[in-house]
Amino acid sequence: SLTNAQAFSTPESASHALVRDALEKPSSNQSCGIKARHTALTGRAARPTVSPKELIDRYREGVVNALSLLHELAQVLQFHLKIEETVVPGDISGLYFAFSVVIDGVQYKTGIGTNKKEARHQAAELALEELLPTLETEKPVLPETSDVPPPLPVKEQPSISDVHPCRAMRERKNFANLQIQHAVRDQLSKLMNSHPEFSSCADTTAAFILQTSGGCEVVALGTGNFTTKEKPSSCGRIVHDSHAVVTARRSLMRFFYRHLLMFFSKRDNLTEKSIFQQNSSSSLLSVKSGITLHLYVNQLPKGAAQIPSKLRLNPLSISAWQVNNEISLHVSVQSKVFSVFSSTFDQSVSKVVSMSTTDKLTQWQVLGYQGALLSHFIEPIYVQSDSGCSDARGMEVSVSQRVEGITFQLPKFYCMMRPHISLVSSVATNNTDSGQITYGINWTEGDSSLEVVDGLDGKTIQQSPFKSGPTLASRLCKAAMLHRFRLVAIEAQRQDLLNTSSYREAKRMAKPYQEAKSILKAYLFQQGFGNWLVKLPISDNFK
Repeated sequence: SLTNAQAFSTPESASHALVRDALEKPSSNQSCGIKARHTALTGRAARPTVSPKELIDRYREGVVNALSLLHELAQVLQFHLKIEETVVPGDISGLYFAFSVVIDGVQYKTGIGTNKKEARHQAAELALEELLPTLETEKPVLPETSDVPPPLPVKEQPSISDVHPCRAMRERKNFANLQIQHAVRDQLSKLMNSHPEFSSCADTTAAFILQTSGGCEVVALGTGNFTTKEKPSSCGRIVHDSHAVVTARRSLMRFFYRHLLMFFSKRDNLTEKSIFQQNSSSSLLSVKSGITLHLYVNQLPKGAAQIPSKLRLNPLSISAWQVNNEISLHVSVQSKVFSVFSSTFDQSVSKVVSMSTTDKLTQWQVLGYQGALLSHFIEPIYVQSDSGCSDARGMEVSVSQRVEGITFQLPKFYCMMRPHISLVSSVATNNTDSGQITYGINWTEGDSSLEVVDGLDGKTIQQSPFKSGPTLASRLCKAAMLHRFRLVAIEAQRQDLLNTSSYREAKRMAKPYQEAKSILKAYLFQQGFGNWLVKLPISDNFK
């Protein structure tokens, strides 16, 4: 999934073992030196000897505040603590700041305040309301120097959550990652078993997973690695970008349209099955509580996510020239990717040029994955986590850090949603057929069959199990999306939307979305990452 923190376990090295043994019973004149060596060898300070109970008692007595207690507990219990800015809940009006505490990848309730300090403190207090009961019920541990033998167990051994609640939270997150991985593998295998002739198309795979109390379900899937070689289409029936993540996201939009039609159907059984609900504080629908969205990718997306791990993000520093090409915005031309600062990039009117997949992910984590048209009906929908099978540092830098701090500038409901980024194994095998290298597949929950699109042509191939008609226009093309948009507008009785003269006008009418998009482009430029590509109007001027 794309979550913000990762925990890696490695075999204990000889130096770690020596330090551990030395720290068990140090003499008084050795303790300072041993602790210093521990810090040098392990990269972190020795665990403080004060107990969690003492720290909590000091907090109860008012000696320390909630923020201080969290940081002290992080040192004692060795968990990973972050306090991150997030979006203000939609039912709160006015100028407020919002923060949430994240412990080992588990996010707690959002704290609200009129300034950042107040919001951080409230977030810390809310996190402690949930965390302290688990810590205060821990079993007492006898000191190592005690001569009294430990008591014999009279019941089964305590669970991990009894001994170390933060570790238990991390393991629950790892379990969720495994669920996501297995769900994608199962769905991909089902599709490929039905159509083995296209199994080589799954080399680069992306999928969106819906997680509920009942488990994880793949709702949209895409593969592919190309943008079209055709000229910009004026009819809206050519798919310009067929990279896996882009294809999966357009398949996800089809899923959203389907559930909107269910919601507006006026039939109770269908409305109940829809993932959407009416928001009491606005005219827009929101996703029902208890439902979260996750993204799986089996390869790093093209662009800034593939930066070398040694680079550091500091675009306005004196050494910016060293990293500009790596962390800047990128554009994609057929199968090649160029930095917007690259002198070798020449935007020709004869070719379709699009922003790189990484940059689109950055955009979606700010504007939402629903896009402009769906923003007429629903609040922004964000991915809570991303799972990938390679070095995730580039993903965190490009998707999260490049736009950190933008939230307070955005209109209501929009934010920079920092996803949890974690590493999982790939579910696809490297079995590329040279004759199908430009092909990509798409599938949405509810589809009877998959569709195969040639990424260079931007159209469905003749052999595709699903074909929408003799023109071979893909079900993911803009014209198909506009058709679904109008179907939903009819059901929602939105005559204002039905009166729009073109795809372009319908998108421009989504004012808050367009405002957020303009803020994002300006922010990226101001931070030194370059100019966002200006789309040619011809590609959106169809009816």
